[in-house]
Amino acid sequence: MLDLTDKKIIEELSKNSRMTMKELGDKVHLTGQAASARVSKLEDKGIIEGYTIQVNQNKMGFHIHTFINIFTKTTNHQPYLNFVKNLKPYILNNYKISGESCYLLEAQFPSNEKLDQFLTELSQYVSYKLSIVINK
Repeated sequence: MLDLTDKKIIEELSKNSRMTMKELGDKVHLTGQAASARVSKLEDKGIIEGYTIQVNQNKMGFHIHTFINIFTKTTNHQPYLNFVKNLKPYILNNYKISGESCYLLEAQFPSNEKLDQFLTELSQYVSYKLSIVINK
């Protein structure tokens, strides 16, 4: 079970996973060594699975952010899954969901032309409903 200090450690590392253990310790009222030991235990328990960075997709040239509800045409989803697997630069997340659609695809594109090309190819495998993010 997580105590308040563990939760605060996770919160602080979620904001900045590059901070030193001394900085983390100062924020959660522990020594750097104690904070490091706590982080190691959280990693060993599988609570902290890894560390990542947050990338500004707009500055990377991906100006169009979309969510696409995917409706498969058959019970065989593999052709669709293979299709999206090969489009890593565009696909952010592909969630299998319950509800009206089968998947919720989060994707980004550098231009409307690339989005249109993607949707044309996608329609060979599934039906879809597109939503474009206006503001975050």
